Amino acid sequence: MTHARDPMESHADLIGESPALQAVVRSARLVAATDATVLILGESGTGKELLARLVHHESRRHTGHWVTLNCAAIPVDLVESELFGHRRGAFTGAQAYKRGRVQQAHGGTLFLDEVAELPLAAQGKLLRFMENGECQALGANHVERVDVRILAATHQDLRARVTAGTFRADLFYRLHVIPLELPPLREREGDVALLARRFCRELAARHRVDAPEFTPALLKCLAAYSWPGNVRELRNLVERCVVLLHGQRLAPDDLPEGWLDPLSTPTTSNGWRLPSCGLSLEALEVELIRQALVRSEGNRTRAARLLGLTRDTLLYRMKKHAIA
Repeated sequence: MTHARDPMESHADLIGESPALQAVVRSARLVAATDATVLILGESGTGKELLARLVHHESRRHTGHWVTLNCAAIPVDLVESELFGHRRGAFTGAQAYKRGRVQQAHGGTLFLDEVAELPLAAQGKLLRFMENGECQALGANHVERVDVRILAATHQDLRARVTAGTFRADLFYRLHVIPLELPPLREREGDVALLARRFCRELAARHRVDAPEFTPALLKCLAAYSWPGNVRELRNLVERCVVLLHGQRLAPDDLPEGWLDPLSTPTTSNGWRLPSCGLSLEALEVELIRQALVRSEGNRTRAARLLGLTRDTLLYRMKKHAIA
């Protein structure tokens, strides 16, 4: 997909006040002034493409094309054609000349998302292009010189891929000139509430409904959640709230079960389940000790047995928590 710069399409969603995010954004702005290759790392949903857009928009190439290729979404036998194009008749089904993403990005930036998924044959040809700036369309008898900056991203461990033999070491070092690693949302202290409010306003305006109100208790609950899907998961949750619960004042109990952990199993093997909002382990221990003492009618030996503890350990914990 090719884009000229669109002033309405920016990196504005890459917001947050946490030091972890701000450090990455500062580094991205520094490297944007150069033509260095950048490898953006981070879990799925952390905003890797947004960070790549920031680098492009603040570079000298910002008036050039922004071209993307999701390496995981292209069939293996079409990757080379997507990257470098093909001439008519180059292979069965090649009805006409097609420019590759590399040629489309001439003078601008090519963003290779999920670069770890490139097949080995395509990795070699990408490496040659990065080394000399020359590419050759399938079926062509001449090479072209192309001026393109490469930005790449992956949530995979590329070093492990190199060790496993599924990613070329020489290409890894070509891409790993400037690594930028986005922190997961769970490590961005204070940003969950900021993002939730921002998404709530934007999505309510988009869907033309009254924005729901997130109570402080709900925001605290959201901040305690681990967000395995990161910012993408938070945005999806807020959109569900906007569409299905618009105009309401929302507390933690107002969220339907499963909205915060759609991929988790209902319970662990022993029947316990950590609440999405988290809990106080110390308060839980106190409550379980009190319940065991009630059930054993104050018999500490029996209470200890109910908790899987020795009597001495129970007495120690009762003293620790000042339980009479």
